[in-house]
Amino acid sequence: MAIIKPFKGLRPPREIVEDVVSRPYDVLSSLEAKLEAEGNEKSLYRIIKPEIDFDTDIDEHAPEVYERALQNFNKFQEKGWLVQDTQENYYVYAQTMNGRTQYGLVVCAHVDDYMDGRIKKHELTRRDKEEDRMKHVRVNDANIEPVFFAYHNNDELDKLVKKIIASPAEYDFVTSDGIGHHFWVIDNESDITAITDAFAKISDLYIADGHHRSAAAALVGAEKARQNPNHKGDEEYNYFMAVCFPDNQLSIIDYNRVVKDLNGLTPAEFIEQLEKHFIVEKRGSDIETPKALHHFSIYLDGTCYELKAKPDTYDDSDPIGVLDVTISSKYILDEILDIKDLRSDKRIDFVGGIRGLGELKKRVDSGEMALALALYPVTMKQLMDIADTDNIMPPKTTWFEPKLRSGLVIHKLS
Repeated sequence: MAIIKPFKGLRPPREIVEDVVSRPYDVLSSLEAKLEAEGNEKSLYRIIKPEIDFDTDIDEHAPEVYERALQNFNKFQEKGWLVQDTQENYYVYAQTMNGRTQYGLVVCAHVDDYMDGRIKKHELTRRDKEEDRMKHVRVNDANIEPVFFAYHNNDELDKLVKKIIASPAEYDFVTSDGIGHHFWVIDNESDITAITDAFAKISDLYIADGHHRSAAAALVGAEKARQNPNHKGDEEYNYFMAVCFPDNQLSIIDYNRVVKDLNGLTPAEFIEQLEKHFIVEKRGSDIETPKALHHFSIYLDGTCYELKAKPDTYDDSDPIGVLDVTISSKYILDEILDIKDLRSDKRIDFVGGIRGLGELKKRVDSGEMALALALYPVTMKQLMDIADTDNIMPPKTTWFEPKLRSGLVIHKLS
């Protein structure tokens, strides 16, 4: 059962919240963060991407960069740009995109639930990325940014959230990308108890986005427990901050591929190779959205083709074999184009669906890429099935939007 607790959040005053909050550290480059933070000393980028305070040639993993993160974190608290709540609360963080709103509960999850597999993963993590975030958590003694969890829809939690959002929000603003952000503080003792009790009946939590942050937070918590000779188990470092959304409010958008060359084939020869495993239909000059599971769109040489996978290419009873990323990786990228490792091959790139199919067409028409491949998006059920069976998604499979804003609330570990 999921162990969660409320916490004394460290938050910006309402009048400066829009100055403080930022995009997550891993969705933009150091240069982009530097430009976004220009002229704004209150920007959270100065804590989560502190290399922006140095010359552009600084190594972002240098000790002085992590030390600057702590200096800036302390400065934000001294200046009153971040103020700690006086009691332990839960919070609701809602996001509105394209007229649809999703409501998440901001909680502290237990390190043991991660270590014991009750917080379920669907992606592999890289040790270098884990270590970077571990250093950041260690030096600040805080989870500066939340991780993004999902849980199976729960009527009891839905009712509690509906009651809380009937009151005016603590924060309510729209960012430059058109996403609405709404935030409520849950400080009523009976509501807090009801939320804790409701989560105790939920068997598993699922990492939707933020596998490296989850790993780093949990590993630092476990590390602190080992290092404390008087460890009791109720210390704040036993928990890390997450925003938990019901699965029926979340949607995964397509995560598409572009390839630099056709592995020595002409377009006609490439299409001929495709016909071994797909029913291929020529379409128009614009790339189209795949119609359903096991349908794909490709774009090359100014033309879009619809592909329908033949039945022997997939296994709908297998959590991995059902995935369109598995089919396309095996029968297009590997077999025809000789792209074996999606993580390391320089001939392939990935385009999140938030950028639209027009981005795929543009990169092929410009001559930068020879082929675009559009995939039908993975579902939340597929993601949870994979996590439940201890399987791992192929690389670059899921893309969640909207991304969580960082800086609305921070969890201190002591």
